[in-house]
Amino acid sequence: MNAVLPQEMQQHTYAIMDEVEGSHWWFVGRRAILDSFLSGIAVKLGSPNHELRILDVGCGTGANIEMLAAYGGAEGVDVSDDALEFCRKKGLRVQKGLAEALPYEDEAFDLTTALDVVEHLDDDIAGLKEMFRVTKSGGYSLIFVPAFMWLWGVQDDISNHRIRYTKQQIVDRLKSAGYEIERATYANWTFFAPILAGRVLMKLTGIKPESENNINVSALNGIFGRLLGAERFWLRNFNFPFGVSIVVVAKKA
Repeated sequence: MNAVLPQEMQQHTYAIMDEVEGSHWWFVGRRAILDSFLSGIAVKLGSPNHELRILDVGCGTGANIEMLAAYGGAEGVDVSDDALEFCRKKGLRVQKGLAEALPYEDEAFDLTTALDVVEHLDDDIAGLKEMFRVTKSGGYSLIFVPAFMWLWGVQDDISNHRIRYTKQQIVDRLKSAGYEIERATYANWTFFAPILAGRVLMKLTGIKPESENNINVSALNGIFGRLLGAERFWLRNFNFPFGVSIVVVAKKA
């Protein structure tokens, strides 16, 4: 959903994202899962209180930068002027740039993240190599991508996704970029069945919403967010065999 794109997402999606990502169950639950991985990475890099330098590649409208700021000096890069304007209104440190040509020096960051970004790139390995380049030796990258092409839906279309990955596909691309893989698992198995059913129904009926981010039951939003976020407890010691997304912890040795 966040993006550094050769071609920008449709303009309206940034406004929708900025409006919903603070409360929508998908974004809330995803941040809870990601935060559990980030806390483990922070410990490996020193301590949770260590002032890390962190880059969010494809920062979108900035919610992930705000989450990352709990672990150090977080900043973002994105190709969209509209997305960056949302970030600047929040007082976030951002600049414009392509994932495949990041405007930073070699080994500038302790931690780099690409959270629902790599799937947007025409050359995903080139983007991952750039992340590898700007990550310090001994540093980490946290990657989050959508899983399985047969789960393709409206959000993939309007966000200009190029691919949905299998775990092996994203792991192979990260290794090609130079990384060592410390952890790779599917995530969001909680809503795997209803999301699959919904997307099959859309294909059969031809009924499509403007954005899947608009699909929300306000009365159940908090419950759904907590249900998805609760996966972090399982993911402490268990890798899921399937899910809507994939999380990878990669190290620059």
